[in-house]
Amino acid sequence: MALHVEGLSVGYGKRHVIDKLDIPAIEGGQVTALIGPNAAGKTTLLRALAGLVSAKGTIRLDDIELTALSIAGHAQHVTYMPQALPQRVALTVLEATLSALMSARGDALPAAQARLKAMQALERLGISDLALRGLDELSGGQRQLASLAQSIVREPRVLLLDEPTSALDIHHQLRVMQLVEELARERGIIVIIVLHDIAQAARYAQRIILLEQGAIAADGSPAQAITPATLARVYKVEARVEPCSRGFLQVIVDRAL
Repeated sequence: MALHVEGLSVGYGKRHVIDKLDIPAIEGGQVTALIGPNAAGKTTLLRALAGLVSAKGTIRLDDIELTALSIAGHAQHVTYMPQALPQRVALTVLEATLSALMSARGDALPAAQARLKAMQALERLGISDLALRGLDELSGGQRQLASLAQSIVREPRVLLLDEPTSALDIHHQLRVMQLVEELARERGIIVIIVLHDIAQAARYAQRIILLEQGAIAADGSPAQAITPATLARVYKVEARVEPCSRGFLQVIVDRAL
């Protein structure tokens, strides 16, 4: 399974954010991280892949042209978790997860089986104790985990995550990133995740796409994409990129340029 992006252009009004962007095939079974400075086009690209903004060009999942599908048809293949979550939703965590599951399925699912799948998603994230809590009662971090449960319970072919760890403490950050990596590997799905934490991207993503002003500045493995030269050019910082004792890249920023 692979996602192909060719000649993609996205803008808001007369302002072009992404112009005729080509991305080499994004393969299933691994995590691809989108990184880059503010206003690089990361969220815009993710929303275009999710079918949430008008875009020109080709977004193809194997032989399915996603841009030709309705919003409902698109959602059968692709699930998007935004960074900003809706406020004042009068549902419990379990109800919201069940609703996400049922809306993603074209066939009816027995109530007992649906409830089991919803609870399994909550348990995998370690938030089954929140099942009967209202979404409007949760902290920002808890709401983010509940939103992720709604995303993974759909069992999409493409999972798009916009800063899913931004409101989480370090334990839950690691738990979420480990889960995302496991889901990609176990189910062979395509996972594309926007991250500001470069070290976190280097640790958990197998592929890094570094964006700058709507264009690709670097694309490859963490070691290929995250280098002192690319960090200086794109982020305007002087930094060292060194492997730790376990072989994972560490980014040490020394000063702004």
